[in-house]
Amino acid sequence: MTDEYAFTARTRVGFSDTDAQGVVYYGRYNPYFDLARVEYLRSVGLLRYESAGEFVMRANDVEYFAPARFDDELEIHVRVARLGRTSLTYEFAAHKLPEGTLMVTAHQTLVYVDLAKRVALPIPDDYKARLGVG
Repeated sequence: MTDEYAFTARTRVGFSDTDAQGVVYYGRYNPYFDLARVEYLRSVGLLRYESAGEFVMRANDVEYFAPARFDDELEIHVRVARLGRTSLTYEFAAHKLPEGTLMVTAHQTLVYVDLAKRVALPIPDDYKARLGVG
C-alpha cells in the first residue's frame, strides 16, 4: 500500500523514454527510481552526506506490471525496506496518475564502502538515525 512508503516523487514520461512500441523502455525506469531516491535523501538531509564512505549500487531488480506511455504522469514511492550493517535496500513502486495503476516495483541494494580500499564499511549511526532506523 502506498501510504506505507516514506516519500513520493512525481515525474512525466518523456518522448525519449519510450521505445518503438510507444511504451517506456524497460531501462528508463531506473532514472525514475534514482529521482525518487535522491529526492527522498534530500528531504531527510542526507543528499550531501559527508563521511568516510560512499554508497554504491550492489543489486537492482525491477518487476513490470503495466506499460507507461509518453506524457503519463508517474508517482514513484520509495522507502527503506532493509537496513543492514553495511548495506541498505530501497523499495520502489511506480503508479500512473490519476487512476493509481501500479506500473512497476523495484528494489535497489546499496553498500556503504571505502572507495580507496574497496571494502564495505558500517553505515554510520547518524545516517541511520536520519532515516529513522537504527
